Amino acid sequence: MTTTTTTTPTHHERTEGPRGRRLLAGFNGTFLRIEMRRLLRNRRTVFFALVMPPLFFLIFGTPAEYKSTSAGHGNVTAYVMISMAVYGAMLATTSGGAMVSVERALGWSRQLRLTPLNPVAYILTKVLVALTLGLASVVIVYAVGFVSGAHAEASVWVETALVAWLGSSVFAAFGLFMGYLLPAENVMQILGPVLAVLAFAGGLFVPLTDGVFATIARFTPLYGLAELSRAPLGDTGFSLVALLNLVAWAAVFVTGAAVMFGRDTARV
Repeated sequence: MTTTTTTTPTHHERTEGPRGRRLLAGFNGTFLRIEMRRLLRNRRTVFFALVMPPLFFLIFGTPAEYKSTSAGHGNVTAYVMISMAVYGAMLATTSGGAMVSVERALGWSRQLRLTPLNPVAYILTKVLVALTLGLASVVIVYAVGFVSGAHAEASVWVETALVAWLGSSVFAAFGLFMGYLLPAENVMQILGPVLAVLAFAGGLFVPLTDGVFATIARFTPLYGLAELSRAPLGDTGFSLVALLNLVAWAAVFVTGAAVMFGRDTARV
């Protein structure tokens, strides 16, 4: 006669689950929708992310000579359009991430710490929300560019838009990182000029030439995204330096955001 025994999973085993599940603990669609609505209610953020970039494009990218001057596989107007799309995506994703500073001031972060929300799931949610706003910014700039004289091959439109959008996720992490470092009352007042400086330093507003400035620009956070986004338009091809720049700064910002979130949580 044989007997079979069954083991019931312990409470620890039931609640912990696989490691991947623990890392995403607390991540769900409801929280994602709440975060999206909260971001869209911020009129200042929506204005800077969705209105300013296409406005800048219309001011700086639509002279008649730009429309008639070729630039790689398109015209100069398309070159400016891509740059402004990158700028808009960067503003959108940074603003989305920096909203954490307001949450901390209002006590929202303290409430989240009482939930099973894992730091990785929290950062992932913030990045997804910021990327959604970044996608809207890119689409609007490209739509304005399409009706305003930007010309490029069909593949260039798709490739540059995808790189500008997905690459801007680096700045969602940057916004989170700075949101923990800066006080809520002036986080965007500080980040606004900082992003403008990064745009100039990375060659987003003014094309880089040879020299000391161009060498320094290769080490700035926006250089990689700007170069990779415009690569399909030009004839220079893929830049390994630009890719390494983007990956390196992504690692810095994601690590910084995760560490700061962990320290903030430990205070409770």
